[in-house]
Amino acid sequence: MTTSTTRALLLCAAVAGPLWTAVSLAQAATREGFDLTRHPLSLLSTGSLGWLQITDFVICGILLLLGATGLRRVEIGAWTPRLVTAAGAGMVAAGVFTMDPADGFPAGTPAGPGELGLAAVGHMAAGSLTFFSLIAACHVLGRRFSRAGARGRAVASRVAGTALLVGDLWAMGGGPAGSLTLAVGAITALLWVSWVCWTLAVEARVSSATGGRR
Repeated sequence: MTTSTTRALLLCAAVAGPLWTAVSLAQAATREGFDLTRHPLSLLSTGSLGWLQITDFVICGILLLLGATGLRRVEIGAWTPRLVTAAGAGMVAAGVFTMDPADGFPAGTPAGPGELGLAAVGHMAAGSLTFFSLIAACHVLGRRFSRAGARGRAVASRVAGTALLVGDLWAMGGGPAGSLTLAVGAITALLWVSWVCWTLAVEARVSSATGGRR
């Protein structure tokens, strides 16, 4: 595999985080009845426009899977690619299995938790896989950056992983605005993984320009 191919694969993961974030937040701000302090971003997969978030999950999951292939070609260790692969697979599954309408969304849905069908259970399992994998990936990256002497990146990695961990636990515990804290944590961790892949893609480009190979 040439350096240019490795770089292209890494750029796939670099795009995944910003793309998922932009599409999700744009819908959160514009879809009638959606309240991020009460509704998880996954609930955007329901309703007549649900296909937008479903597609968002699947495409970004595939981008992460491609990026994980690129990560295997660079000096980032064995566990980061595995965890990013798991996160990508979880996102694809989260798109395939959707939540049920609940808590007044989509507009016209009765208040309350609503039903919990098999698809919703599958979505929750896929989400748990994605969250756990992203949390672990961030902390694995933090340890690796720390060993490499990159203290700033090490701290940022751990902060990103901890943000998702705290957001997830807060939401699961029924804390106020739990869906908002979960969204902030998920976006933080996902964007950080994408940023790391972007920096590795840039390094791969420099390597290519100087005649190196990965």
